[in-house]
Amino acid sequence: MPFELRILWAGRHSPAAWEALCEDYRRRIAPMAPIAERAIKVRGGGSEGAARRRAEGAALAAAAPAEAFWVALDRRGRALDSEALAAQVARWRAEWPHPVVFFLGSDLGLEPELVERCRLRLSLGPLTLPHSLARLVLLEQLYRALSIGAGIQYHRRPF
Repeated sequence: MPFELRILWAGRHSPAAWEALCEDYRRRIAPMAPIAERAIKVRGGGSEGAARRRAEGAALAAAAPAEAFWVALDRRGRALDSEALAAQVARWRAEWPHPVVFFLGSDLGLEPELVERCRLRLSLGPLTLPHSLARLVLLEQLYRALSIGAGIQYHRRPF
């Protein structure tokens, strides 16, 4: 499996308005890197609490290739600016011949065991975001990172 970006999240598809926004960024990313997204629906595991979060974590892990570079979106993770994320994406592209998988949790967050298995914990900031918004922000930042690497004039450095 060559380098590609995958986004997996626990839950259902987002409303059409969110999907349209996400599709715009997937379409922009696709010429620079293969990208795929998938909602992972969990059956069983209880409707709330630790049992559901464990079931979501197991389902997310089962949906990701074992040889992939696993990234947990976690507000307690590393906060990278756009240039640092661009450098990280460039390293993955140059050194990692497998998919890079980003995991987004449900309203319960990610299962701690899944987070521990990830090679990188990435923070989009200290705020709690609904996964639809987190997906959109992640897609935009991946597009920005790839644009920086490709020399496309999308990214503007702040003064």
